[in-house]
Amino acid sequence: MKHIQKTAIVTGASRGIGAAIALRLAEDGHAVVVNFASNAAAAQAVVEQIEAQGGTATALQADISDPKAARALFDAAEDRFGPADILVNNAGIMRNAAIATATDADFDQQCAINIGGPFRCMREAASRLRDGGRIISISSSVVGLYQPSYGLYAATKAATEALSHVLAKELGSRGITVNSVAPGPVATELFLEGKPDELIRAITGSIPLGRLGTVDDIAAVVSFLAGPDGRWVNGQTIRANGGVI
Repeated sequence: MKHIQKTAIVTGASRGIGAAIALRLAEDGHAVVVNFASNAAAAQAVVEQIEAQGGTATALQADISDPKAARALFDAAEDRFGPADILVNNAGIMRNAAIATATDADFDQQCAINIGGPFRCMREAASRLRDGGRIISISSSVVGLYQPSYGLYAATKAATEALSHVLAKELGSRGITVNSVAPGPVATELFLEGKPDELIRAITGSIPLGRLGTVDDIAAVVSFLAGPDGRWVNGQTIRANGGVI
């Protein structure tokens, strides 16, 4: 059964986990804003796939590392579909390096996109989502694993989780829930790129369920949190990782 149609904004939705989330929320009956930073063709392909399946979507460009982007994105989404109900902070980058060798550029870029983007989108959502809305941020199970070379990335994701915990308490009186989803190893281009087969097998072997996650595994958790069955889950981080930690 489809939910009553609401409007969902999904950042970084042109590929990977973000695209899967956009497709799943559209399948659930929501009108979806497919946000992208630079790949307009990929974002439009997601929109066309949604529309081919009978859903409603539009692609909107906004580079969330830009301090002005969140407001512009919400303005454009509201012009297209009316006030938003769901925000999914998915856009992010990962630049692995040992702390001793990480550059200022590594730090600044990951902070701008992985913390600055979600912060400004959350701030915008706090005043513009309709009552009963949902805010869901994609974190990572590296928060908790704390592996070498993931220091900056883990720090940015931990910061996003902290923002979510606090905002959940600030918005609870309006019935708006705020949660994080922390994927483990998921078979995306971002995860697989540059990793030899031997390493992929070792990572897979460390997962109790015996396989890498799929983008649909993560989209299903977001769907739950965004839908009516997630109404009593608030201020939580769900570690969707096959039991790796």
